[in-house]
Amino acid sequence: MQLENVGVFIVFYWIPANQNIKNFNKHSAVDLIRFASNGISRTELAERMGLTRAALTMIVNDLLENGVILEAESRAAPNGRPPVVLEINPKGGMVAAVDMGATHMNIALADLSAKIIGEKYLPLDIREGPQVCLAKVSHGLNTLLEECGFNLSQVMAVGIGVPGPVITDAGMVISPPIMPGWDKYPIRDTLEKEWGCSISLNNDAELGALGEWAYGAGRGERNLAFIKVGSGIGAGLIIDQQIYGGTTGSAGEIGHITIDENGPLCTCGNHGCLEAFAGGNAIAQQAKKMVESGKRTLLSAIPIENLTAQEVSKAARRGDLPSQEIIMRAGTFIGIAIAGLVNLFNPGAVVIGGGVALSGDMLTTSIRQAVRERSLLALEQGLHITTAMLGRRSSLTGAAVQAVNIAIHDIIEKKHPASRDILTPGTKQALAIK
Repeated sequence: MQLENVGVFIVFYWIPANQNIKNFNKHSAVDLIRFASNGISRTELAERMGLTRAALTMIVNDLLENGVILEAESRAAPNGRPPVVLEINPKGGMVAAVDMGATHMNIALADLSAKIIGEKYLPLDIREGPQVCLAKVSHGLNTLLEECGFNLSQVMAVGIGVPGPVITDAGMVISPPIMPGWDKYPIRDTLEKEWGCSISLNNDAELGALGEWAYGAGRGERNLAFIKVGSGIGAGLIIDQQIYGGTTGSAGEIGHITIDENGPLCTCGNHGCLEAFAGGNAIAQQAKKMVESGKRTLLSAIPIENLTAQEVSKAARRGDLPSQEIIMRAGTFIGIAIAGLVNLFNPGAVVIGGGVALSGDMLTTSIRQAVRERSLLALEQGLHITTAMLGRRSSLTGAAVQAVNIAIHDIIEKKHPASRDILTPGTKQALAIK
């Protein structure tokens, strides 16, 4: 039986001795083709895989016949006749992606190039528990499918992100601080039975790292940290072009690094965690206390029960000095934690994402300053810190990439046939209206 790690870039398989290694090479070839920004020629593919042209031709022909890849003219040719390159066939199938946050969910349909072809952004209260929330996710997915002219049977795989520590192999979360009632609930198994397709479950920050690495601000980086600053704070790590999940798959809980042991109580039960100082909920609480103190601020015009980190960010961008101080102080705390991360594993890029990151330069400037002051010079000089290029789609895109991993694997292993054109006339019309 093959053991697979459906992860980033090269997908590794343990192949029995009596089985041809050709399947392993197919998966390797597909990954190289998928993440080449402008396609890849047969010659370059053969060189990077260390194969003869004849051996590569057999692999490429199989992939072309299966509908996984196609040949196209290079869009990067400076002049003359464009060379023919290999690309993923976007119409070879369809997957779905779900990004579940503390207060929202984003659901999308994507083709095999991970390009989003339909999307819904809906409210969600993760504290309502798995039965209520997963029912809402299922309803949202089915509604989106109907609006786009599809049905659930056409979905080859689904990638799902959740805001808690994930045991990847078990398909569940363990002791999630902001997900009461979800501990060890069989998320993946429940949805696979209901939807009838394979599902990948990952932490949302981990998927944010994957999305930004594959198609965003961290494209091509070998070592990358994605810091998602939303209601809580999490980190997704890519080390040597592979998602790093740790022993159980729940690495990256940077939000629960202790900044001050005498600090405020955190949702995890400890005191002084980064999340308790700089997460979205903490920012909102600081704003409420500021308004209650009578300090002059634009936030005074907002009902105190409606004050959120997003409102603080908006006021800061409008020039409200007290709101700017809250955001910049949060950035300093985040930068202190990131400096430790930089000193520990020396990434080439740190990408800041999540709702609070929409504050822009006020947040990232204070983060950069703290990192510069607290990380070793040799490590800081080779580092760039930037905001997420994909915005709120970072984790959603990573979920789509994981779903595509599964779908392509199934096509190669002939577990699921590729479609020659997933866009039916009805779907094209529905997408044209959006």
